[in-house]
Amino acid sequence: MKRLSIILSVALAVVMCACAGNKSQQGSQNSNNENMDKKTTLVAYFSATGTTKAAAEKLAQVVDADLHEIQPEQPYTDVDLDWHNQQSRSSVEMKDKSSRPAIKNKVENMDQYTTVYIGYPIWWYVAPTIINTFVEQYNLEGKTVIPFFTSGGSGAGETMKYLTPSAPKANWKEPLNLNGMNVDGIKSLVDSIK
Repeated sequence: MKRLSIILSVALAVVMCACAGNKSQQGSQNSNNENMDKKTTLVAYFSATGTTKAAAEKLAQVVDADLHEIQPEQPYTDVDLDWHNQQSRSSVEMKDKSSRPAIKNKVENMDQYTTVYIGYPIWWYVAPTIINTFVEQYNLEGKTVIPFFTSGGSGAGETMKYLTPSAPKANWKEPLNLNGMNVDGIKSLVDSIK
């Protein structure tokens, strides 16, 4: 009887160890699956009228990225965006290169991204200063940062002159003009910079 008890105890111990090993392996697999699900590319954008948002959504689809809208703490109204009015909010902000409009939301997991696309409309031949606010909120050192823009007709202007000092240790690429581009056009453009 004593011998049977010992055999049962050993068998029970072996079964328990095997189950514990399976749980540990499952936990490891779950952890690996979670890490595989985490994307390493982010498309962040500011869009005042929806044009840049549409471009950002297409870009995120092309590069299989997470999407983040940069939301101003105080949304821009049509009056704020009236570039004919020298006293409009956007005119005043763009005259003052040190202006940093507040942002109401943040990217909580910026560390996981190795490539960050940052999109915006061109205002006064540069990125809106809210983009500087966004860039300065994070440590982008060593990350590849690719600006992209939409525009009523102008190019990137002096965007890089005013953006790169906000993250001098990032690996900046030249801005991409995504104005009016479809998914195929964006894919070709992205493929050309790889």
